[in-house]
Amino acid sequence: MTHRRDLHWQILAALGLGVGAGLLWGETDTIGPVRPYAVFDFLGATFLRALKMVIVPLITGSIISGVASVGAGRGLGRLFGKTFAWYVTTSLLAILTGLVLVNLVRPGLSGGEPAGTAMGLGEVRPAVQQDLESTGAGDLVGILQRMIPENPVGAAAEGQMLPLIFFCVLLGVAIARLPGPQGQQLAGFFEALFGAMMKVTGWVIATAPLGIFGLMAKITSNAGFDALAPLLRYGATVAAALLIHGAVTLPLLVRLVGRLPALRHARVMAPALLTAFTTRSSSATLPLTMDRIENGAGVSNRVTSFVLPLGSTINMDGTALYECVAALFIAQAYGIELGFGAQFTVVVTALLASIGAAGIPAAGLVMMSIVLGAVGLPLEGIALILAIDPLLDMGRTMVNVWSDSCGAVVVARSEGEDVLQGD
Repeated sequence: MTHRRDLHWQILAALGLGVGAGLLWGETDTIGPVRPYAVFDFLGATFLRALKMVIVPLITGSIISGVASVGAGRGLGRLFGKTFAWYVTTSLLAILTGLVLVNLVRPGLSGGEPAGTAMGLGEVRPAVQQDLESTGAGDLVGILQRMIPENPVGAAAEGQMLPLIFFCVLLGVAIARLPGPQGQQLAGFFEALFGAMMKVTGWVIATAPLGIFGLMAKITSNAGFDALAPLLRYGATVAAALLIHGAVTLPLLVRLVGRLPALRHARVMAPALLTAFTTRSSSATLPLTMDRIENGAGVSNRVTSFVLPLGSTINMDGTALYECVAALFIAQAYGIELGFGAQFTVVVTALLASIGAAGIPAAGLVMMSIVLGAVGLPLEGIALILAIDPLLDMGRTMVNVWSDSCGAVVVARSEGEDVLQGD
């Protein structure tokens, strides 16, 4: 936990230093024989290459081992079905909330024009831009077909994340259904792969301060403070979408589906929600969440011990919402109007990635790479998102935990338990 907090402060420091360095040295300035802009570009590009390097093996190990372990548990059946349905539904509603809001606010535009130039972003290849803009409702069948890869290895090699995720989910389910030794051996292999990739990813993320310094310095050396206004609008859009989902959508579901007092539930969960907000960690908050649900809301241990750990694995409402808004913000900043089909791809990819990528280090960063890659947007745009990611991370982690807790009381109620009966 201390390491994560230290990295958080290092990233914030790198952000500030990067902005300062970019304002101090422009693209053509030199220090003796050294051109600072070239150094900034090298640091940022190297970090993005390292990030791309870990995506495929990390996601493969994460999804397959996660799905296999969930599927192999004794909680399969009615309880699992209700829990999974709640988590998929709320994640989808969160993504759609973000999708509507980012299309209404359009934070990637400045004065009606794409903010990418002012933010120092490079040009998108014309062919890529044309493909993205021409993807419409008529392409939905093709998108669904492409979710099934003809060659999973080829999809991984080409960075096609949506078919790769789909294949990994299927393989995880199949491993869970294999008899004894066979299933255990395969599950053990992918758990080991995931563990090894977590270490490699940790090494890459440890270099994030240097990478963010380079990326932000490169952006501000061209754009100056003009890059900050669209970024603030983007942050406000994410915050508003999180507020709508957390304060309106989820309480309504608790009231209408569970027929339970949402305000009383919020009072019960307040300590856990504040802990999630300050620690930015769903897993670190899990013991307190379980205590408040079991001892505060009166949910049985049978439901609590199944629903909440499962939620910390596959349920990331706030993060999925954030990824959707971020992808469309970056597209707007590049001047790309994503068609309905491309936006549908963003929704599906964010949903699947939120299920599969939960619990991995820097989950939001890796998921952002997946979502951008699914629609062919440059990863360079991640630099813009990282700038205010630590602040938004607090809000989306709290929404993640809040959704887990709402799912626990609704599922318990559907099982005939008397919950939230007192103040």
